[in-house]
Amino acid sequence: MANNKLFEGIVVFVNVVNSGGFSAAAEKLGHSTSFISKEINKLESRLGVRLLNRTTRTIGLTPEGESYYSQCQQLIEDATTATNLITQHDVSPKGRLKVSCPVQFAHSHLQPIISEYLSRYPNVSLDLNLSDRHLDVVGDGYDLVIRATAQLDESSLICRKIYSAKGYTIVSQRYLDKHGIIYHPRELARHNCICYSNLKMPNRWDYQDKDGKTFIVDVPDKILCNEGRMLRKMVMDGHGVARLPSFYVEEDIQKGELIALFDEFPSTTIDVFAIYPSRQHLSPKVRSFIDMLIEKLN
Repeated sequence: MANNKLFEGIVVFVNVVNSGGFSAAAEKLGHSTSFISKEINKLESRLGVRLLNRTTRTIGLTPEGESYYSQCQQLIEDATTATNLITQHDVSPKGRLKVSCPVQFAHSHLQPIISEYLSRYPNVSLDLNLSDRHLDVVGDGYDLVIRATAQLDESSLICRKIYSAKGYTIVSQRYLDKHGIIYHPRELARHNCICYSNLKMPNRWDYQDKDGKTFIVDVPDKILCNEGRMLRKMVMDGHGVARLPSFYVEEDIQKGELIALFDEFPSTTIDVFAIYPSRQHLSPKVRSFIDMLIEKLN
């Protein structure tokens, strides 16, 4: 015989654990604290085990509660996924989309994509932050962050590559006139270098030799800066050598305003990633934006 009460109290129980207490769960679920307490008591009575150890200030899972919680959490996730499979086919993108992107990449690549996206999905509003600063995707409440780097941090976030840019080692003629021609990357150890401080190791620059083997050059960081446009300007003013992706400097190189060094010693490709909290339960506004990024940038 089917148990009609099989799922009663499960959502309340998982929310109590996730929220860290009865009061917080009550506020989240829109019930009174006494209602939440009664639901947990009824659930424990029905199961015949204590799920939570309670004190005046804290709650904690019993060993039985830990096992039950992990299974209940999976049940809720599976139910949500099943619902999304049915409903999201009929839900068009809408709501506020919060995105962060490096400044120069936004100007060179993102702006026309955003314009087309907003025209295609008029029920979406945009909160766009242009910054080279590394952000806390979850803590700062972003739906999606675009990040350009050769040294992507490992994390629990979903990181999807959407673009690859050539990395250039750049210098101005003014600097070369003063300090001499630079023939090999290893010579950078005695030159003024302008380093991008958002990287884990900003003064370790990698190159490939003629046999395709990677070698590292530790460069002196005459200037450390966390914003690519400022790095580019410091190079143009003759203060040193820097490495930047093509979307920052390709036009300057073509105009002869910057010089690209070491064509025979290529550096690591700068990849651009779309980073978001979870692949599961992705809202239509985020999914459609990622799809358009991949469509347009590839």
